[in-house]
Amino acid sequence: MSAVTGPAGGLLVRPARRDEAELLTALVLRSKAHWGYDEAFMAACRDELAVAADAVAAHRTAVVEDRDGGAVLGVVTVEGEPPQGAIGMLFVDPVAMGRGVGRLLFGHALRAAADLGFTRLTIDADPNAEAFYRRMGAVTVGRTPSGSVPGRTLPLMTVDVGAGA
Repeated sequence: MSAVTGPAGGLLVRPARRDEAELLTALVLRSKAHWGYDEAFMAACRDELAVAADAVAAHRTAVVEDRDGGAVLGVVTVEGEPPQGAIGMLFVDPVAMGRGVGRLLFGHALRAAADLGFTRLTIDADPNAEAFYRRMGAVTVGRTPSGSVPGRTLPLMTVDVGAGA
């Protein structure tokens, strides 16, 4: 666990719990929908974006919680096995965007990955998040097929675990 002061003050990073899977799925879907995707697109992505209770620990899922109200404001996963893995998910609740939650989650993912022996992480970024990941030190290295929408590609990004936030 880690606490943060400054712009993201009052926020706590902690491991996600299995019993939060449904809450995390709802957060992820709200975050994705924030970018104006239509109902058909969201329906196509729903299964891929669902957080399964059985995968919470396996995907090294962490959340940012507001210390004041206890609300979960964001989620991140560090997936795979060293030396190279992936940030499988990084989503911030729209009510918390611009409060440093994404930066906090990204930094947590890099620290957790370093502690586990990862040297590099990949990110299949939503196009709306590509600029954020660049600010965090990630580099776009190509395109990767969407897991939900045939014919759609996503920015494929990498970040060295020793770099970034």
